[in-house]
Amino acid sequence: MVDESELRKKQHINLREATPFKIGENEYEMIQLLRKINVSRPVALTLACLSKGKEISSQNIELVSGLRQPEVSVAMRYLRENEWVDIREEKRTEGKGRPIKLYRLTVPMDQIVSKIEEEIIAESRIALQNIQRLKSLA
Repeated sequence: MVDESELRKKQHINLREATPFKIGENEYEMIQLLRKINVSRPVALTLACLSKGKEISSQNIELVSGLRQPEVSVAMRYLRENEWVDIREEKRTEGKGRPIKLYRLTVPMDQIVSKIEEEIIAESRIALQNIQRLKSLA
């Protein structure tokens, strides 16, 4: 379960660091509900950050959500595999280094929720079929 107070503490610190947005009550509830249906913590937190529809860098996702860089990468891989996120690279304005990757959702959250729902229903059907088969073997 997401520790809301811990996220709020990190969020307070992040706001002083000019994070582009904050996680609101809707996003906290979204995270909790996604976790209750067994969506991984990194994916739930990343989806909450992306749900506002704005572009956001992976670094800002880390700051807002409290995730570490490898966790954001794992979540982004899952979102890319499902074709739910768009990635755009932007060259840094100062100095050298890798370009900044900016992410945004390519499909509305309600479509993502519907896809998750379909997966859960399919898994439940398989589980029920296995239970029926076990009953017939008993």
